[in-house]
Amino acid sequence: MNATLSAGAPAAAASPSSASPSEPCPAVPALVRVTMALSGALLAGVLTSFGQTVPALSSVANSAGPWFLVAVALCIGAGARAGRFALPLALLLGVVLLELMHVGYWATTNLRGYPDFLSVTNLWVLLGVPAGLLAGAVAVFVRSRDARWRAGAFGVTAAILIGEGVRALLQVVATTGPVTWVVEIVVGILVLVVGVATARSSVGRVIALGSGVLGTVGVLGTYLLLGG
Repeated sequence: MNATLSAGAPAAAASPSSASPSEPCPAVPALVRVTMALSGALLAGVLTSFGQTVPALSSVANSAGPWFLVAVALCIGAGARAGRFALPLALLLGVVLLELMHVGYWATTNLRGYPDFLSVTNLWVLLGVPAGLLAGAVAVFVRSRDARWRAGAFGVTAAILIGEGVRALLQVVATTGPVTWVVEIVVGILVLVVGVATARSSVGRVIALGSGVLGTVGVLGTYLLLGG
């Protein structure tokens, strides 16, 4: 009995309640982060298909701005960063993520019994290339130590949201209502304000504001040129 009690003493001393503060969790391997991002992109496409059946979400599910934000978030989660080889990989990842969203949407919509076609000549598939490159770039530069690159990333993101919102108010508001698009514009303006406010120099503020304004004009012009 005494031997048993004495032998158990060291185990009690090593119990979690008396242990030193826990060590930091090990970093998630890069392959796991990328796999999670790719899976998240497919899931976003699946949810988009179902979201279009919900009246309160149909306009959001039919807009490109949220997809862009999701692609940026997934790129960040995958560990996108600057570097000689890392930056091109981040740009490529942005394109792959957006196209996987298309695949997820296409597969789910067809499985639900609604014919949908996925082709390399599809307008949205084609637009996924430049949009994906931008998403990858934004994911890298929004965390840059250089305030000028960071300001530009905020400006580009704001431009996509504001440009699409304005286009919708001009072209499709009669069938969708204005709420979704007004919210998207407001979010875009807030992103732009953050970009300007966090810029550490007048040059950074000009870059944020300039990329936001000129980018909005570019996005809106592209939409109008393509006819919606």
